Amino acid sequence: MAIVFGFHAVLARVRQAPASVNEVLFDTARRDKRMQQAIEKCQQAGVKCTPADKNRLEEAAGHTRHQGLLALVQAIEQATDLNTLIAQKGASLLLLVLDGITDPHNFGACLRSADAAGVHGVIIPKDKSVGVTPVVSKVACGAAETLPVFSVTNLARTLRDIQEEGVWCIGTAGEATENLYALNLRAGPTAWVVGAEGDGLRRLTRETCDQLVHIPMVGAVESLNVSVAASVCLFETLRQRQFLNVSS
Repeated sequence: MAIVFGFHAVLARVRQAPASVNEVLFDTARRDKRMQQAIEKCQQAGVKCTPADKNRLEEAAGHTRHQGLLALVQAIEQATDLNTLIAQKGASLLLLVLDGITDPHNFGACLRSADAAGVHGVIIPKDKSVGVTPVVSKVACGAAETLPVFSVTNLARTLRDIQEEGVWCIGTAGEATENLYALNLRAGPTAWVVGAEGDGLRRLTRETCDQLVHIPMVGAVESLNVSVAASVCLFETLRQRQFLNVSS
């Protein structure tokens, strides 16, 4: 049994997979319109809603940042085999690889952007990386429950494996000479590889990528937040695939 908390995350789970929600707990002290609408949506989806006091909610969530709404959920069945996913999606495949993201808010934001941009799966290393925690689920606003996340033992080896399946791995690096906007991203299975803030991509990950590019910036800052950098790359891919392919 897992915990999902916060309005966005709970309602996204109820909307996407109501059968996976065992029970929703809501704060009896909250009688505002937002809470009432949330309860109505849960009940309309056939989900059991149970009033709870502040202490019970905090005990279940393990903290106070639950917004008065919390769901007890079962795992949703997702793609569990990366090679199968690659074969199924073919030339349209889009993956996001996150190298060493330890902040759950950054990871959640990356998942949210990845889902919006049409990413089919996210790859993370098992070590030195945050997993899908309740905080990640809350920030991801439902994406953590619908987007397959593959946690791998050896990230560089996994990159080499997917390269053998025809996936082009593009890493982001501030010192790279090639410009993101000079790439042709219209077709072909693609994996964007993004590193943690400050450290960026680890050396072996960087060396394994097929190509390194930089995001052009004109201001005084030297780098972008990892979730912003991932979003820029993913939505440039989406733009080219959706709009340039149509016009060409």
